[in-house]
Amino acid sequence: MEIRLSDLIAPQFYDIHWDILEGKHTHYKLYGGRGSTKSSFVSLEIIYGMMQDPNANAACFRKVGNTLAESVFEQLLWAIDALEVGHLWKVTLSPLRLTYKPTGQRIVFRGCDDPNKSKSIKLRKGYFKYIWYEERAEFEGDEDERKINQSLMRGGDKYVVFYTWNPPKSLNSWVNQDVLQVRADTLCSHSTYLTVPRSWLGEQFFIEAEELKKRKRMAYRHEYLGEATGTGGKVFDNVILREITDEEIAIFDRIKQGLDFGFAADPLAFERMHLNKKQRRLYIFAELYQVNLKTRKAVAEIKKLNPDNKIITADSEEPRSISSFNELGLRVYPVKKGPGSVDFGVAYLSDDLDEIIIDPVRCPNAAREFSSYELEKDKNGNFKGSYPDKDNHTIDAARYALGDEMVNKKAKIRNKAKRGLR
Repeated sequence: MEIRLSDLIAPQFYDIHWDILEGKHTHYKLYGGRGSTKSSFVSLEIIYGMMQDPNANAACFRKVGNTLAESVFEQLLWAIDALEVGHLWKVTLSPLRLTYKPTGQRIVFRGCDDPNKSKSIKLRKGYFKYIWYEERAEFEGDEDERKINQSLMRGGDKYVVFYTWNPPKSLNSWVNQDVLQVRADTLCSHSTYLTVPRSWLGEQFFIEAEELKKRKRMAYRHEYLGEATGTGGKVFDNVILREITDEEIAIFDRIKQGLDFGFAADPLAFERMHLNKKQRRLYIFAELYQVNLKTRKAVAEIKKLNPDNKIITADSEEPRSISSFNELGLRVYPVKKGPGSVDFGVAYLSDDLDEIIIDPVRCPNAAREFSSYELEKDKNGNFKGSYPDKDNHTIDAARYALGDEMVNKKAKIRNKAKRGLR
């Protein structure tokens, strides 16, 4: 009986399968909810791909080594059985290893308790074409991945690196932030159980999903749809991440620019945007964001983004910095601030604007900060009454840029109050 991959791979992964075959990307970041079959897909790709390429080997990683046997190792054994090629593979339990008998190609398994140990992995033949990080959210950051990739991605002409995980709730989680970063060699894909054949998961799986959907919709969205639903304290529900085209930018006529000065470990953040007051939309389409940027270099970079030398609004508490930037040819003015200006400014951005449209390629840091900005909780689990003053440099720049709009709004509110209006 002929085995067809299309009978084993969920439809939502068909395009990714062809993308891999055509060598379009190197890194494949696959995240989603329960039952999305992302791990099944990866295991099939590795087994099938190795059997097609005699020089291909694979290395599979979990954060903790003792979790490998009952997870990624079993998943690959499932793929071998699903492809009906068990007679071609040798299974070794100590140490965990899978060997393709016809050629001696190997799949090795390691925990990242000490990522430096990956440097000691040697191969008799070929190279590590496939690398798989399973349950990526268990890692504390991407440092382990970088070290391992640097060690293993040598001596080959094409690599396929898989990252699979269920997104944590918090928008600030590093893995949720990571998918906002755009790289030409990386494909990010979100998947759910909704396109998986019911017979694969069993009827009870769908019953449980629907029951949770009725009782606790947010939990359903997180667990089954794989959404980073947040802690409940998300500030900006009006953020839209999409490409802002050159054609759109060409007709922007209400340019606003804000500058947040960086000191020590804090980055300088310059944001260029367009405000459509009628439609209550803010378009953020250019940025400079860098730590330890000297004044002359910062001015030179800002001039590239601001060729028409339009007015820039900056923090009024930095008069010396404003003066230094102006001496080098920019037109920087202090923002008008008052008591409660931070809270008022954030509230204006989150409540008065229907949409904040950010180009994640042109402005990756604004995309990251606006998307993940959340209220913090106190020791009792209650949300604090003020907005957090961290990871908000681009938000501050946007506040400064729209300072005049906020002053006008405050004036209107005061005038209404004087007339007894609410």
